[in-house]
Amino acid sequence: MTSEKIAMTQRAMVEEQQARIGNQKWTQYLAAFIATIGGFIVGTALGWTAPAGPMMENNQYSFVVSNESLAWIGACMPLGAMLGCPVTAGLVDKWGRKNMMLMLCIPTLVGWAMIIWAESVTWICVGRLLTGFATGSLSIIVPLYTSEIAEKEIRGTLGTYFQLQVTAGILFTYIIGSYFNVFGLSIICAIIPIVYLALMVLIPESPLFHLMKGNVEKARLSLRYFRGPYGTVDQELSIMQDSLAKTERERVPLMEAFQTTPAKRGLFIGLGVMLLQQFSGCNAVIFYATFIFKEAGSAMEPNTSTIIVGIMSVIATYVSTLIVDKLGRKILLLCSIIVMAICTLLIGAFFYMKANEYDVSSIGFIPLMSLCVFIILFSLGFGPIPWMLIGEIFPAQIKGTACSIACLANWFFAFIVTKFFTSLVAAIHIYNTFWLFTFFSIFGTFFVICIIPETKGKTMDEIQEMLGAGSDLSPPTHANTSIDTKGKY
Repeated sequence: MTSEKIAMTQRAMVEEQQARIGNQKWTQYLAAFIATIGGFIVGTALGWTAPAGPMMENNQYSFVVSNESLAWIGACMPLGAMLGCPVTAGLVDKWGRKNMMLMLCIPTLVGWAMIIWAESVTWICVGRLLTGFATGSLSIIVPLYTSEIAEKEIRGTLGTYFQLQVTAGILFTYIIGSYFNVFGLSIICAIIPIVYLALMVLIPESPLFHLMKGNVEKARLSLRYFRGPYGTVDQELSIMQDSLAKTERERVPLMEAFQTTPAKRGLFIGLGVMLLQQFSGCNAVIFYATFIFKEAGSAMEPNTSTIIVGIMSVIATYVSTLIVDKLGRKILLLCSIIVMAICTLLIGAFFYMKANEYDVSSIGFIPLMSLCVFIILFSLGFGPIPWMLIGEIFPAQIKGTACSIACLANWFFAFIVTKFFTSLVAAIHIYNTFWLFTFFSIFGTFFVICIIPETKGKTMDEIQEMLGAGSDLSPPTHANTSIDTKGKY
């Protein structure tokens, strides 16, 4: 009886300690929320053209903005993002995650200032290039930071915060743009980086970055902030040091590091999910949302329909943050891509029937329903999860460079879709364009099933093992050939 009481007491103490540790996760949620306001900044830059475009056409600037100029104004942001990716890759491991996020507020503010006080289309384009440069850089650094501060049990949830903030930023511009002119909209967007600067000083640098710089005490203080007084900080710090030491022992020239099996598989997965995110038709569906609403016979105002699309996207992305660590990444990606394929197939079929003068009055609800379902499933899966995955799948030595390559590819694909979508519609008709997106989604279904691993609940080292770490045989001349598979000499 006494032994049973002792066992119950010990179990109660363990449960109490686990509860205390669980209660300390709020600092990780807070830091991730603050850091991912960078995603909100990205969203304002992405969403700005939707309400600002018609305003510029209505001569709210003192100069004329043509349709061709509008296309370049829209495309300059992803072009700037492409420039930001390689620069960030070279600096993120030298200057730190937090410092880089703070410094990127400068080109963002300068870019918005040029847009607000623009004296020509060139000024707006340069402003968009600068804001794009910052957004491309933030799309690398923010997911990297959140993946490094999070415990594995909530890493997926925190990883989806970035896309949640992006969709919230887009919705924000839609709403503000319905009440203010282009100058008021731009000024309000410029205030967000200032708020970001003020909040970022409240959170610490990534503990992993401190360890990379050899500052163990700062790493301990940072980890203590994220894990709280009851967290097993020293144990986790020791594991991180061992992982970094292993990486350092096995360090090879960068190009050689990219030749390892985990690096090649990780890069293939990263580029694949970024291509599928853009070529599944997400931007096309969002850009054509108002048009699809009209074709479906909706009497809603264009601004109202656009805001509804934005609200659905935010809600679905928020749901993704709640379930990604419960259901896993792979099942959400699979459900997302399959349903997206069905939706673009149906939208294409509707426009095909309409173009060939079939009576579509009785099925006008199909494109509207398909659009809504597409946005919801995209926001649950292929919207947030690719950004989270690139923070998980790359080996430590190449993580900064590999993340920048994946993000560079994403913004390049976004530029292609943004700049040439209308030309593609004119060349092969809107229905064939949507069926092309269906083809990419079908390809994506097999890609998810056969290629993408499930990273839910896995440590970074376990993920690397899944991707083939240890399968590469080192040549006999390497120093690490004296280490056996258990890490003993």
